[in-house]
Amino acid sequence: MTAQDAPDVPKAHHGQEAPPCRGGQEPAERLSVLLARHGSAAETRMRRALNAAGLTPRHAMTLMSLEAGPVSQRALAELLEVDPSVLVGLLNDLEGAALVERRRDPSDRRRHNVAITQAGSAALRTTDEALDAVEQALFAGLSERERAVLGDLLGRIDTRAEDFSCGE
Repeated sequence: MTAQDAPDVPKAHHGQEAPPCRGGQEPAERLSVLLARHGSAAETRMRRALNAAGLTPRHAMTLMSLEAGPVSQRALAELLEVDPSVLVGLLNDLEGAALVERRRDPSDRRRHNVAITQAGSAALRTTDEALDAVEQALFAGLSERERAVLGDLLGRIDTRAEDFSCGE
């Protein structure tokens, strides 16, 4: 009897036998493995695109959060779900590159407001174009409706801020 005749033997790609997996599923059939594999590929493509624009993912997220207008530094830390000390480092980088500026709040001198600069808005446009290209390539095989469904499904996955580790 060949491996092809045996229903219990998992098959690998390219005609090779795969080692047995828990639950009788190939790793590619497990949703968590599929999500991790595609997530890793998406993150790699996104990082490359952002690096070409001169930003890290956290820098880009910070600029995106400021696109609608100035935000207090405390509110920005909460929005980005980062410790205030981490935010200070991000803002130092962005301010050093003239992409954001911090100003004292005129109504409360103890508080700083953070605003995106014109250069930051230009960097954000470049970032958006780079990310649009990444998404077009990643999701080329999906219709607009399928993309919307995927977005909805991904939005319902149970993840929390503490599930992430910072690689930057």
